[in-house]
Amino acid sequence: MNYRQLLYVIGLFLSTLSVCMLIPVMYDLLTRNVEIWEFVTAAIITAITGVILITSCKQEHFNIRPKQVFMITTLCWLAVSGFAALPLWFKLPISYTDAFFETMSGITTTGSTILTGLDRLTHSVLIWRSLLQWFGGIGFIVVAVAVLPQLKVGGMRLFQSESSDWSEKTLPRSGAIAKRIIGTYLLMTATCAYLYLLGGMTMFEAINHAMTTVSTGGYSTSDASMGFFTSQLVIWTSTTFMILASLPFTLFVRCMRGEYHSLHKDIQVQAFVILLVVIWLILSLWLWNNSHYSFWQALTLVSFNTTSTVSTTGYAYGDYTLWGGFAKLMFFFLLCVGGCSGSTAGGIKIFRFQIGSRLLHIQLKHLIHPKACLVQNYNGQKITDDILRSLIGFSFFFILLIVVMSLLLTLCGLDPITSVSGATTAVANVGPGLGKIIGPAGNFSSLPDGAKWILSAGMLLGRLEVITVLVLFTPIFWKD
Repeated sequence: MNYRQLLYVIGLFLSTLSVCMLIPVMYDLLTRNVEIWEFVTAAIITAITGVILITSCKQEHFNIRPKQVFMITTLCWLAVSGFAALPLWFKLPISYTDAFFETMSGITTTGSTILTGLDRLTHSVLIWRSLLQWFGGIGFIVVAVAVLPQLKVGGMRLFQSESSDWSEKTLPRSGAIAKRIIGTYLLMTATCAYLYLLGGMTMFEAINHAMTTVSTGGYSTSDASMGFFTSQLVIWTSTTFMILASLPFTLFVRCMRGEYHSLHKDIQVQAFVILLVVIWLILSLWLWNNSHYSFWQALTLVSFNTTSTVSTTGYAYGDYTLWGGFAKLMFFFLLCVGGCSGSTAGGIKIFRFQIGSRLLHIQLKHLIHPKACLVQNYNGQKITDDILRSLIGFSFFFILLIVVMSLLLTLCGLDPITSVSGATTAVANVGPGLGKIIGPAGNFSSLPDGAKWILSAGMLLGRLEVITVLVLFTPIFWKD
């Protein structure tokens, strides 16, 4: 393991992060707010650290092996989260633990927050939170493509180590894929912001919410989240773009090349949309029958909140835990369900459920016809042993991680509902949990510091698909 190369790459990321810290500074200067020293100080500290790592670890030849990419990914996320917490720590009356939790939640696009009084916070803090989520979505590819080509580490290699996208061969060059994904990401953000403006948001609100919608992050500029806005255009715009951001971005790239059929013919996309529609209808009928809402009001509430949960965005539009036991249990199960592979969403991706159901179907057929030779295909590709091992390994460790974290959180003094839902929402990168403390109407500020560090670790493990981080703790990883 060439640690000098790893530290050099981390230095590049920190240098880029220090430049990003100047964005809130420029906004404050434009709005004639001179209280900028916190962000400037954090930017200087981050820049100095980055420059030291770059100058002291630079090498003439770089030869980063595939397994080193996993180390780079994990260390970069930790380093960026650690330094990105500095502006919040300097600016707000909170501990470094709270600042790190808020930052890790932003970078991993989880959306859990310890902050209250968002409506009264300075705009620079709100912008920084939104930027963290925007870069934490597919925005990390922007950095990867910008600073790593000279090291012969393409942005898509980092992307693949962060996600479960195993159908990446849509273009002959991974660099072209990454650049077109960046273009799609920017276009989607700009379009979402424009529609938010039409819905009545201010420019500041529209830009912030567009960044956290497209990244499926869920940070808002108000404690009431999307419940602060009454416009139906805002709510349905948010619902639409949460769905779009949960679809494979590689398919958007293919659409940009003229292959318009690739999106609607993809069976993962079909399953995701069908799942949403079925959940919408079931819960809408339930809410309509058990409340004073009209069917359209029930459909609006249900479609937004269920899409926010399944896409792992974490926006809140009312408190769905008050809809009754059936709805509460449904939302708990939905915490584990994620978007499509290769999207900004977290959770257990749809393709895993599809492959699991196909394997079950084949197993049932084998029981009836033991000698039958059944070919296992998915989306026109053969399901290889590597995919099966990845599926089984991820599912096992995903559940095991939630169980272990839940037990650890109870040792921190949390009640069972808060512990289980907190662990689940952290690993699945959703945001709000269940219960009075961390539900959609609450936040994570009252949790003990130990619980916040446990949840921060769960967010990182969940965002990097668990296995990416766990592989670092295996003896074989450290052997040549």
